[in-house]
Amino acid sequence: MPIRLELPATMRERLAASERPLIGLWACAGSPITAEIVAGSGCDWVLLDAEHSPNGLESVLAQLHAMSAYPVAPLVRPPSGDVVTIKRFLDLGAQNLLVPMVDSVEQAAGIVRAVRYPDGAGGGVRGVGSALSRSARWNRVEGYLGRADETLSLTVQIESAAAVADVERIAAVDGVDALFAGPSDLAASMGLLGRQDHPDVVAAVLRTIAAGRAAGTPVGVNAFVPSAAERYLEAGAAFVAVGADVAILARQTEALVDRFAALAGGSGSEAARDDY
Repeated sequence: MPIRLELPATMRERLAASERPLIGLWACAGSPITAEIVAGSGCDWVLLDAEHSPNGLESVLAQLHAMSAYPVAPLVRPPSGDVVTIKRFLDLGAQNLLVPMVDSVEQAAGIVRAVRYPDGAGGGVRGVGSALSRSARWNRVEGYLGRADETLSLTVQIESAAAVADVERIAAVDGVDALFAGPSDLAASMGLLGRQDHPDVVAAVLRTIAAGRAAGTPVGVNAFVPSAAERYLEAGAAFVAVGADVAILARQTEALVDRFAALAGGSGSEAARDDY
């Protein structure tokens, strides 16, 4: 008899079940070793980034394998909301997608269709290949096609002034399970490149959190600066990214070298470093 499998809980389910905000880290190095180290840190969720990192289908798959032994929720950020790209990441077994640069309610609704199978009533456009793919564990997840929606969660990223202007409607889209505010691109879209702590940017993130709370849609935030993470948690963010593997490696190695360079009489590094 073939093995019958059940898939892990989705990010949507974990958010609904948690009595506290979920703390996450990014895995951007493209390495299953680094991803496994991050997954074992005690964090609640890990983002595998294929938008701003050297990740493709094969490297994301290897990292999903490496993280599968740990009780974290792996989120995958594809490079775009393209229908074919989404299909391929879903088929390799990404259960939790975080789609970047969602600027309007129409775009959000289109992405919802991209993650759903057709139902005869125009409800979805995802191509059907479950027998060939890890998403259904090669049809070892019983009844996968009929309940695929239950095994997936969709988070859309609010990271432009246009998205914030439409955020109340985006938060209410059926099939959007969470919002995620991206202060870096948001600041850039507002003519404030590199100024994620500007009051207007902070206000836009707070508006996103408020819109999500009003709609009953959890909101996450990318906040690598501790004071920013604390501010957004206090405002009601349901999940927060507090660091990335590559940034932690860069900053900690610099700090270690600086410490001993100073002891040895050197000047250490004085380069300016962004927090995002």
